[in-house]
Amino acid sequence: MFLTLLLATLGIAIVVSMVVVLLFNKPVGKILSRIVKDEISGAWHRYITFAGFVVGVSGGVRIYDLERYINARDQNVDALALTAERWTLEVYRTIIETLQSIAWMYLLVFIVALIAYVIVRGLELRRGRDDA
Repeated sequence: MFLTLLLATLGIAIVVSMVVVLLFNKPVGKILSRIVKDEISGAWHRYITFAGFVVGVSGGVRIYDLERYINARDQNVDALALTAERWTLEVYRTIIETLQSIAWMYLLVFIVALIAYVIVRGLELRRGRDDA
């Protein structure tokens, strides 16, 4: 039963990560192509996509929390039983933790992108004044 829960949380985390990464794929690509005008923006875009999957799956599949179903916390207490209610909670936690992990990653990416945009825009304005 534990292996099924592990595979289910892994599958859910992958699907949720895929949906979120696909939703943000176009905006991230546009932002990167605006900030980094070279071909390297494509490589950065692929890296951010990869990072979205890694962060989403690692945040959604919480191995240490799942260990309580196979190892008891104390020697005198049995490990937790996987009931239907616990399955529901684990599925919900997986979805929420996956979304939360990806949200933090994209927040960091967009903050850095905003700072880079301000710098690039300032350089463009300065170059425009120098040319005039």
